[in-house]
Amino acid sequence: MSSHLLDPSSSPATPPSEVAGPTNDPALTLMTTPVRALVKRAPISLPPQTTIREAAQVMSEQRVSSILIVEQGLLFGLITDRDLRNRVIAAGLDTSRPILDIATLAPLSVGVDDPAFSALLLMARHNIHHVPVLDGQHVVGMITATDLTEQHSTSAVFLAGDIYKQSSVEGLQRASTKVKALQQSLAAAGASAYSTGHIITAITDAITSRLLQLGEAQLGPAPVDYVWVAAGSQARNEQSAKSDQDNCMVLDDSFDENTHGAYFKALSQFVCDGLDACGYIYCPGEMMAMTDAWRQPMRRWSEYFARWTGQPDPKALMLTCVFFDLRAIYGRSELLDQLRQDVLQRTKGNTLFLAHMVGNALTHFPPLNVFNRISLIRSGEHKGTIDLKHGGIVPIVDLARVHALSSGDEAVNTHDRLANSVPGAAIGEQSARDLRDALEFLAFMRIQHQTRQISAGQPPDNHLRLEEISNFERTLLKDAFTVVQSMQSVLGQRYRF
Repeated sequence: MSSHLLDPSSSPATPPSEVAGPTNDPALTLMTTPVRALVKRAPISLPPQTTIREAAQVMSEQRVSSILIVEQGLLFGLITDRDLRNRVIAAGLDTSRPILDIATLAPLSVGVDDPAFSALLLMARHNIHHVPVLDGQHVVGMITATDLTEQHSTSAVFLAGDIYKQSSVEGLQRASTKVKALQQSLAAAGASAYSTGHIITAITDAITSRLLQLGEAQLGPAPVDYVWVAAGSQARNEQSAKSDQDNCMVLDDSFDENTHGAYFKALSQFVCDGLDACGYIYCPGEMMAMTDAWRQPMRRWSEYFARWTGQPDPKALMLTCVFFDLRAIYGRSELLDQLRQDVLQRTKGNTLFLAHMVGNALTHFPPLNVFNRISLIRSGEHKGTIDLKHGGIVPIVDLARVHALSSGDEAVNTHDRLANSVPGAAIGEQSARDLRDALEFLAFMRIQHQTRQISAGQPPDNHLRLEEISNFERTLLKDAFTVVQSMQSVLGQRYRF
């Protein structure tokens, strides 16, 4: 059975107004603009039995590139001018046949009150350029990539489209070189770190999905159901132009190593090698689907998590920091959904395990000295810099993970985890708001730093020299580190052994 692309159920919630960053952030505008604002006309629709010729005439008369197929007010499918070109003209199909024969049935859609950013990610992840808009089950219109172009933030859609056109790893490698330019354009527009992370990650998702499609085309359909799962920053929608790969595979329990093992070993090797070729370097800890231990049936994954949460030794805690941040990319998402539900049941209220997680989170400290001043790295390759990732962003990611696991929250993105504050949670509402602002500022500074390096022809990294930023930014940087340090102290006291 061939795996299918997933519906992006993880589309980001609209972030609160207090997110840091310039107000001219085009991607943030897409988050605060409802889809209804982009619908320019009533939907052009036809019943399923309409002939292809009649539909083409209507599209010509109405000057539209797509038509919705609607019956008794319900959406059945859609056809586009591309369908007419590829499925009718190129195939020599009889134009007297009904449009249902060439339609995309049950198309992906967005709600009329969804943020326009959800439509952007839907198009980027699935290589589509037409999305129906629904109010409940009622069709109210259609938006296209062109509609989003007018919102100045769709280069990701067209880059994703280019990715899905590639028929080789070499082609994907060429397409992936445009990711740095995409980050540069987002930074130049003042895009927030939150929106930049989602857009850059959407491109990684597209490359991963296309590699799996190419792998299946080469090896044949998968013998049993599976889901390819992103871990780490890709799972959290927090990638930048400098990212390695963390991934795994969850296989259906009908998987048999002797019968099916060779197929999935070859497929995972193909994809991981392809990601490395596209600039997503191999995980130094080998936490990738090409590693046998991280390519297992669901029952084995359940055993892993039961052991890690029941006996949280140092290695288990290290693994949980990677594998508690998971998101389905391609395949049968239900395999991961059930696993995540089981995991959250194990961690919610498990104070002993959470205490171990907090202890592990306290191994990364903000670079502040005893006088509460920023402390620079004293020796080595990065002497005289601060590590924005391990000194600021990673500690917040770790704290938000504890926050989510303690309350059974299904969110994976760090910002969203902190936004979902509930009474009695590990992190209070005000502290969660402070951490969100600190995260946005630190991640924004990292993106701007990397963009300056890219523009200078240097490889991007996470090490910032204070001379790069203003005195005002240094003050905000110290404030952000202080917020992290304070919250680490609070959780350290709360989850004492």
